[in-house]
Amino acid sequence: MKSITVAELKSLKENAKTMLLLDVREKWEHAGYNIGGINIPLGELLSRREELDKDSEYIIYCEKGIRSTIAIQRLEALGYNMLLNLQGGMAAWKKICGE
Repeated sequence: MKSITVAELKSLKENAKTMLLLDVREKWEHAGYNIGGINIPLGELLSRREELDKDSEYIIYCEKGIRSTIAIQRLEALGYNMLLNLQGGMAAWKKICGE
């Protein structure tokens, strides 16, 4: 499984690089704090997978990296290949970026 660090993602965002972010936390978590992207909770991911383009690269995140790892495993089994896991999730983002 490929991953991206918080520092790498922060650099991409600061340089206005276009990226697709997918937050697999619950809706209330996303509403409380997020770094952008679409929100499809892990429990809804398979039923809503048609919302994701198989030919696009996604950076997938959750609170600590566990749900995003599961999401990537499920999507890879369906043929999605360009998926990056945000190491440490939002907990690491808040710690490193102070946001």
